[in-house]
Amino acid sequence: MGQDQTKQQIEKGLQLYQSNQTEKALQVWIKVLEKSSDLVGRFRVLGCLVTAHSEMGRYKEMLKFAVVQIDTARELEDANFLLESYLNLARSNEKLCEFHKTISYCKTCLGLPGTRAGAQLGGQVSLSMGNAFLGLSLFQKALESFEKALRYAHNNDDTMLECRVCCSLGSFYAQVKDYEKALFFPCKAAELVNDYGKGWSLKYRAMSQYHMAVAYRLLGHLGSAMECCEESMKIALQHGDRPLQALCLLCFADIHRSRGDLETAFPRYDSAMSIMTEIGNRLGQVQVLLGVAKCWVARKALDKALDAIERAQDLAEELSQLKLHCLSESIYRSKGLQRELRAHVVRFHECVEESELYCGLCGESIGERNSRLQALPCSHIFHLRCLQNNGTRSCPNCRRSSMKPGFV
Repeated sequence: MGQDQTKQQIEKGLQLYQSNQTEKALQVWIKVLEKSSDLVGRFRVLGCLVTAHSEMGRYKEMLKFAVVQIDTARELEDANFLLESYLNLARSNEKLCEFHKTISYCKTCLGLPGTRAGAQLGGQVSLSMGNAFLGLSLFQKALESFEKALRYAHNNDDTMLECRVCCSLGSFYAQVKDYEKALFFPCKAAELVNDYGKGWSLKYRAMSQYHMAVAYRLLGHLGSAMECCEESMKIALQHGDRPLQALCLLCFADIHRSRGDLETAFPRYDSAMSIMTEIGNRLGQVQVLLGVAKCWVARKALDKALDAIERAQDLAEELSQLKLHCLSESIYRSKGLQRELRAHVVRFHECVEESELYCGLCGESIGERNSRLQALPCSHIFHLRCLQNNGTRSCPNCRRSSMKPGFV
């Protein structure tokens, strides 16, 4: 298969894919891969296969094609092709929750000389790195990466990238419990979809609606949360987007739990867990088990809650266990088990210290309750009230770091 025929077949696959005939599109692209001798065409079709498998939640297949694409880029001896393939490798590992590998591949992307990282793909690299840092609960580094990605988006008028970054910032602020900002950013993403998204994939609308649903639930606006989640799920089902279906099921379960309807919440958690396990989303599985544990706490079945937390801890490995230790602490306090309580209190504060998840002005940990937060230019986060009360012009955390031995 020559260059022209390869292009035609890639285009045919794209048309099938865009009309939701995914399996037929995959067959066309696989055939191109088997028969084409055109290296550039092979590289392009591998990119299509990476994207398609990502959206279907087939992350191990996604990783497989990303690895083959790197080999093809090396054959082409072109730094820009190599950059694109390393970004796909980073994204594949991000989806599989291999966050340290994601960060490593992103750094490789940024270190490649003579590439377009500074313009077209630099923002996407920063976004993937930010998502990985957030997965590891390295909040300052996550925020720094997201803000860098946002600058790339603004400088290059890339509203699609801006939409994706806003969704990630919504997730960031949901985790550190500034629920106003957790809602503001996905609402901004939804505005971008409405204003610029006429020719975009519906996944951008679905993504913004899902993150709005999460924020509305956290704010206690359960009707709005359900409405947004239903809209997101409708698009996810239409497009066979398994990862988003799993997230929506988790959100539905959390909404029912917030309403006190545990009988409806449990099967939703089970369905979410089934898909999360199938696609290999360990972080999602941990979130499901955390929701299940909270259901058992509400039923006063504390031993069952601890079983769910133990399963989550086994899955979490290098992922942050901050929320797990926090919930364990409250359970052991209820049971009056002082030795176990002390162990989890210590581990919780160690996690807070590792994540720098505390206000450098009042010393309280951030993320225990809903609070308005403010990030300084260095990406350290403080309570807004503390900054307003102290009128500080420079970052207390950075000042302390510069005074440590070895920095003077």
